[in-house]
Amino acid sequence: MKLVLLAGVIGTIVYLIWFSPLSVTAHTIQKGLLVAEVMGTGTLEARVETTISPKISGRIVEVMADQGIRVTKGDLLVRLDDAELKQQVEIAQANLDATSAAIVRLTTDKDRAAAVYDQAKKSNERILTLVRQNASSQDDADKAVEALAVAEAGVSRSEAAIAEGQKEIVAAEKTLEYHRARLHDTKIVAPFDGLIVKRNREPGDVVVPGSSILTLISTDELWIRAWVDETEMARLKTDQSARVLFRSEPDKAYPGKVVRLGREADRETREFIVDVLVLELPTYWAVGQRAEVFIEITRKDDALLLPASLIVKRDAATGVFIDRDGVAVWRPISVGIRSRDTVEVLEGLSEGDSVITSNISKMVITDGRKVATP
Repeated sequence: MKLVLLAGVIGTIVYLIWFSPLSVTAHTIQKGLLVAEVMGTGTLEARVETTISPKISGRIVEVMADQGIRVTKGDLLVRLDDAELKQQVEIAQANLDATSAAIVRLTTDKDRAAAVYDQAKKSNERILTLVRQNASSQDDADKAVEALAVAEAGVSRSEAAIAEGQKEIVAAEKTLEYHRARLHDTKIVAPFDGLIVKRNREPGDVVVPGSSILTLISTDELWIRAWVDETEMARLKTDQSARVLFRSEPDKAYPGKVVRLGREADRETREFIVDVLVLELPTYWAVGQRAEVFIEITRKDDALLLPASLIVKRDAATGVFIDRDGVAVWRPISVGIRSRDTVEVLEGLSEGDSVITSNISKMVITDGRKVATP
């Protein structure tokens, strides 16, 4: 008796599974707009980004900007300890003043040497005249020549001293300029208008040239650096329109356009970089956040539309199931352009045809199966 009941139960289940009509949902084929897109995944990046770092070593006295703060070109961002450098500037200025004063003294010495030379020259000419008139001795003439030579040497020595002093002035000016530049470098300013996105140092930290204190980006151009399969390379070009879906707002698309195509594919993933400029940003965004981009390749206004989820593969053929008088019939189709979840039907279906899909999980439709719509 139990075996009979068990057999009856099994028979009922088999009938319900294999012979009773399968509950299906019908989708009516219609015409409409279809936009073919290429998808890529990437992160939001700034085209222009710089690290704010010092040119000299020093201790940070004050950091005027924090992450999330917008700054203008020339704004003071960081101030380093400048006490020692101010002293060095004062010392260099004093050396320059001392050298300049020495030049004044040397110029006076030259004027005196020139006066002595003129007097010696006149005296020498007078004595030579007297010697020719036998009114003076040769000894006096020799002494006059010697005095003239000494006076001439004095002028040359003064001129050499002035030339050396002028070189010392140039060196002192360069030294002062150098220390003033170092003093100026204790104040670090913004190189362009932008947004501080990262702060790495605090007052009291000792930094060296190249140390990262702040990270500054320009918000003029923010784009998604998206990885796209290399098989799509031939269909992409600059200025193509795109949709950007941030993972923080997956249900809202933001407009964008292709601005740059990469020229190197990853040798493992076989993808390449496509930079998509974001024309409108969410209220809250962050550099590095993930996003998907959908780049428009082509569009068709009167395409025969079919949800991609309704396509059934049989061997190498593509097709769908249609309801023919309560029986599922598989029909091969050929497709054209594709969007994210819709395809264009080129052959095999007509507008108004009804394509069916199973309402029961894990219950697939088979050719010839009885079907029924709720």
